[in-house]
Amino acid sequence: MLPRARKRFGQHFLTDRHYLGRIVAAIDPQPDDAMVEIGPGTGLLTDELAHRVKRLHVVEIDRDLAAGLRARLAADRVAIHAADALDFDFSALPAPLRVVGNLPYNVSTPLLFRVAEIADRVADCVFLLQREVVQRMVAAPATPDYGRLSVMLQYRFAMAKALDVPPGAFTPPPKVDSAVVRMRPLGADRPRARDEPLFAAIVAAGFSQRRKTLRNAARGQVPEAAYARAGIDPGRRGETLSVAEFIALADAAGSAG
Repeated sequence: MLPRARKRFGQHFLTDRHYLGRIVAAIDPQPDDAMVEIGPGTGLLTDELAHRVKRLHVVEIDRDLAAGLRARLAADRVAIHAADALDFDFSALPAPLRVVGNLPYNVSTPLLFRVAEIADRVADCVFLLQREVVQRMVAAPATPDYGRLSVMLQYRFAMAKALDVPPGAFTPPPKVDSAVVRMRPLGADRPRARDEPLFAAIVAAGFSQRRKTLRNAARGQVPEAAYARAGIDPGRRGETLSVAEFIALADAAGSAG
């Protein structure tokens, strides 16, 4: 019998064996992988991963579920961390790290930003998420789904949707469709903003009021002279800028004066 899902943790347990197999295939775990699973829940995916990798780490916020996993999984194969993934110290785990999991819908965006913080230590990520979130993650500029999440993740990762997962694959079924996304860090030679906090602030401002032009939306972060230096029309809206253009604008804003 499955434990009762807790709404405060956004729990929806994957229970469909067909989709489980497809997700495992998308992850393609190898014996020597350094792997951590976020939100193992009842451990259906955990069991499959533990059979394929020599050592698996899992991070579970629900202490009752963590205790259940600890009671039935071999400690020499699976390390159970009863913790909130938003606060967990991933630097304590081996690198390069493969990060996988069925992310709780109610904190999926903060978790994605948390993973972005450790991108330099990550080999790849395979996450099961609300499909709407995945669409935002992979969206192109000047499309309805393109936003701050798109830019901040695409700044660090190449991403692609792997498969859709229907509500009926979960217990209890969510009210939305889900999807699996793969994220691969772009590497040390990726384009970087010279001032990353300024870059993040300009991106946030650019999407804070989507109907406003950049000149108005980012008035506090971007001096007027920076637009000409970056070759960007201040009459454009943030949603039309590519990641590279946001980088150029942040670099120009940081050197303007």
